[in-house]
Amino acid sequence: MARVARMLPLCAWWCGALVAIATPSQPDGFWVGTWGAAPQLTEPKNLPPAPGLSDSTLRQIVHVSIGGSRLRVRFSNAFGSDPVEITGATVAAAGDRGAIHPDSSRPLSFGGLPTVTIAPGALAVSDPVEFELPPLADLAVTMHFGQVSRDVTGHPGARCTSYLQQGDWVSAATLPAPVTIEHWYILSGVEVWAEHPGGVLAILGDSITDGRGSTTDRNRRWPDDLAHRLQADPRTAGIGVLNQGIGGNRLQHDGLGPSALTRLDRDVLAQSGVRWLIVLEGVNDIGTAPPDDQAAIVREVIGAYEQIIRRAHDHHIRVYGATITPFGKSFYSSPASETARQAVNDWIRTSGQFDAVIDFDTAVRDPADPSRLSASLDCGDHLHLSDKGYEVLAEAVDLDLFTR
Repeated sequence: MARVARMLPLCAWWCGALVAIATPSQPDGFWVGTWGAAPQLTEPKNLPPAPGLSDSTLRQIVHVSIGGSRLRVRFSNAFGSDPVEITGATVAAAGDRGAIHPDSSRPLSFGGLPTVTIAPGALAVSDPVEFELPPLADLAVTMHFGQVSRDVTGHPGARCTSYLQQGDWVSAATLPAPVTIEHWYILSGVEVWAEHPGGVLAILGDSITDGRGSTTDRNRRWPDDLAHRLQADPRTAGIGVLNQGIGGNRLQHDGLGPSALTRLDRDVLAQSGVRWLIVLEGVNDIGTAPPDDQAAIVREVIGAYEQIIRRAHDHHIRVYGATITPFGKSFYSSPASETARQAVNDWIRTSGQFDAVIDFDTAVRDPADPSRLSASLDCGDHLHLSDKGYEVLAEAVDLDLFTR
């Protein structure tokens, strides 16, 4: 591991030199992610309600990490069975209850055109648009759809209100009578042009990273709290944060979304500007396995970690392992699953395979019963955390990990 770490700076310098030679006319700077949501196939119960997406306007609010003066937006049809047609789209500073500040509104284009058709399985990235985006701001992305796919790509665990209105209201300051939904659809990322060194931290996780148990529309997931900490420190204020958590996610096997190994390339390696990766995965692998299979699950989880580390290092990304938080008394709790959790955490702490360890387990466990979450940090189901609990997770991350 130490040998790899010593070689990375030389390789990074050499690769950077090659890029500079190959593209001398490129302006100084690079695209970096400031917000993201891992796409998945939307389950029937989370599909858009009436009036549906076709010939409707969808306004979605996202809370960015870093700011910039130029941005572009990523739209995903990764799980679509049919093309998705966007006939118009804008970005604007978000107001209250789905309104926007109209003076800030800017139209998006795609190859100079106001419309784009996204093929099944494909991604569309908008043209850059000049837009003054403050750090930690709420951005409204509004789209009007033509034809849409029967299978909808989305992110059900938004914990943020979106607004759906029949007809074309893409430039309207307010929507007349929108239906509200707590999901995101088609929208998968926002990027800004960075002119100073920084980079992106991607977080690969499950519902704990996705913010299950946090307050809707408050942006109190632990990656949000960590973004605030990074912004407050001059050394790390240029680092974007991409929350790539999916509720129910497992490392080896698909669940409510594709497995971590399946989505690693799309959700981490193909994201713009990623330099660091935090991995907080494994609780659902352990929790859904029968008691007699726990020893095998430990081996599977560790094997998945090793694959993620290896593939991320190939892209010169430093990988930090987060210990699995307690779930005693939850629906996952059993003596066998607790033994497996402890075995996995012991490997994370002692194997030396991760570039660093973030000990979330120690930060939020009950000192009197380390198999359980501290009662003051538990959202009530003994598995997920409250707003305060997620704040404690964010505080457990050493910011020096992003200054080396």
